[in-house]
Amino acid sequence: MNTPAVRASQLPPPPEAFRLRDAAWHRASIGQALRHWDGRSDLWVFGYGSLIWRPEFDHLEARRARIHGYHRALCLWSRINRGTPERPGLVFGLDLGGSCEGTAYRIAGPRVPEILGALWEREMPSASYIPRWLNCHTAAGPVPGLVFTMDRRDAGYVTGLSLDRIVAIVRQGHGRYGPCTEYVLQTADALDAAGITDRRLRAIARTLRRTP
Repeated sequence: MNTPAVRASQLPPPPEAFRLRDAAWHRASIGQALRHWDGRSDLWVFGYGSLIWRPEFDHLEARRARIHGYHRALCLWSRINRGTPERPGLVFGLDLGGSCEGTAYRIAGPRVPEILGALWEREMPSASYIPRWLNCHTAAGPVPGLVFTMDRRDAGYVTGLSLDRIVAIVRQGHGRYGPCTEYVLQTADALDAAGITDRRLRAIARTLRRTP
């Protein structure tokens, strides 16, 4: 059987295409995201990947939530957190279309600047995501939440990968936060524990657990 050809758009970009952002850029990006925040109110952040099982910030409340217009996908090459420039892994982004279930966290107003500063360092080492305000629909009603959506113009964006190719890339990735396989499986397990169904991710996880 012939192996399907890999399109150029499905190959990782060269290392020089990846550019880290500095503290000044982070401050400006946070300021832009918070331009309509009153500086006092509690703030909600939506997690759809590792933030579900490793939020690493204090929060007053966590609710199961769904956002519309975006879906969870392994659509971003990772050269730091779950891979290296030479052997990138894949991390989750919110790509256009569909909907996504995850966890909405309520952050106390006085802690917002501090917590978002640390969150930007973790989630935005480059400018791969676009922070947006979206309605997070919860059992107690909708809340406006800050959501990191995929920037499709970013050099690290990738789409159209087959399940087998995703698995191969994930298996090779290992970055500053550990193996890419661990990241994907822990996310899949956290969704299962919360009763959240993601059939695509479940299929990826099932394949990853098989002996290569």
